[in-house]
Amino acid sequence: ETTELGNKKELKSMPFITYLSGLLTAQMLSDDHLISGVEIHCEEKGRCPSTCHLCRRPGKEQLSPTPVLLEINRVVPLYALIQDNDTREAFKGALMSSYWCSGKGDVIEDWCRCDLNAFDENGLPNCSPLPPPVLRLSPNVEPSSTVVSLEWLDVQPAIGTKVSDYVLQHKKVDEYTDTDLYTGESLSFADDLLSGLATSCVAAGRSHGDVPDTSLYSVIFKCLEPDGLYKFTLYAVDTRGRHSELSTVTLRTACPLVDDSKAEEIADKIYNLYNGYTSGKEQQTAYNTLMEVSASMLFRVQHHYNSHYEKFGDFVWRSEDELGPRKAHLILRRLEKVSSHCSTLLRSAYIQSRTETMPYLFCRSEEVRPPGVVWYSILKDTKVTCEEKMVSMLRNTYGESKGR
Repeated sequence: ETTELGNKKELKSMPFITYLSGLLTAQMLSDDHLISGVEIHCEEKGRCPSTCHLCRRPGKEQLSPTPVLLEINRVVPLYALIQDNDTREAFKGALMSSYWCSGKGDVIEDWCRCDLNAFDENGLPNCSPLPPPVLRLSPNVEPSSTVVSLEWLDVQPAIGTKVSDYVLQHKKVDEYTDTDLYTGESLSFADDLLSGLATSCVAAGRSHGDVPDTSLYSVIFKCLEPDGLYKFTLYAVDTRGRHSELSTVTLRTACPLVDDSKAEEIADKIYNLYNGYTSGKEQQTAYNTLMEVSASMLFRVQHHYNSHYEKFGDFVWRSEDELGPRKAHLILRRLEKVSSHCSTLLRSAYIQSRTETMPYLFCRSEEVRPPGVVWYSILKDTKVTCEEKMVSMLRNTYGESKGR
C-alpha cells in the first residue's frame, strides 16, 4: 500500500496474516472463488535473504522463514486457469490452433480447418504441416548382397493432416546413369506393397520380435544386385494430395557370393590347361570356363592361380600367352566390374559361405482400395494382416585364417 504525503509516496507494509485476514473478510478465499489447480498457503521453506530488513526480528539472530504463496498441486491446462467461459474457449482454441494448425486454422474434432489465406501455390490448404518421414535401415536385418530392409515411423499427428500413402523410390546408381534424370522405380505403399502386387521382390513387412506397433512401416527388398550402390527415397502423401519433403538412404549392397572351393578348383583346371602344349580345344575350354564365371568369381580364380602357380607366370601373362590378346582382353576386362571395396575382400586368405534364415512378418491389406480415391483413404485406418515367413540370406565371411 502507498500513501501520498504531499508530493512524496510512502510505502507501507502489513503482516502477511493481516493480508490473508483481509482476503477472508472480502470472501475472496472461499471455495467458490478458488482458482482451479492453485492453492494459497504458507510453509517454512528456506530463509529470507539477509538484505531484507522486514525479515529481521528484534533481539534474535535467527531469520524468519520465507513464505511460499503459490504452489501448483496438479497439472492443469493453462486455459483451465481462466474462469470466464468465453475467454477460456478462445484461449483454448488459440492454443490448439497454434500447436496443430500453425496458427492459421481452427481445430475441428481431429482435423484442421484452414483459414482462407492458408493455401500454397498449388491451391492446397497448408495450415496443417506434413512432416517428412525418416527412412532408415531396419536394425534387426543386416543387409546382404541381395536383401535390404528399410523402415520408418508414421508421421501422421493426432490432430491435423491425414496421411494417405507413402511413396518409396529406389534406383541403382552407377557412373553411366544420370541420377537427376533417372528417377528409378516408384512404389506406393498402400496400392502396390500392401495389395501384394510387388511380393516377388519387394514386400511390406515388419521385423520379427518387435513390439507390435501400427505406427512402424517396413519394406523388404529381396532381389537387389550384389556390390551395387542404391538410393532409396521416401515421401508422405496426405489426403489433400500434398507431398512431404524427401528422406533418402544411400547404401552399397554386400559383395557377391563366392564359392571359394569352386574358385580354387577352376584355378587348378586353368593351370592344367595352360601347362605344357595347349591345343586349340584346350584353349577354347579355358576361354569358355573363364567367361562363364561371374566377375567376382573370376577375381577369386585369379587370386588362387597366382597364389599357387605364379612361378610359372601370373594369370594375366599366361592368359595372354595361351589365348591371345583379344580373348584375354575379353576375359580380363570383366575384372574391372569388381569394386575396389570387394576386390580388397576377395584378396582375403580364406572365404567361407554361410546361410542365415531370418524370420520376417509380411503384411497385406485386408481391404481393396478402389482406384481413383487414393487421396480420400487414411492409411492408418487400413486393416492389415501379417504372416510369418522365413527369408534366406547368403553371406560370405572373410578372414586370414580358417574358421574366422
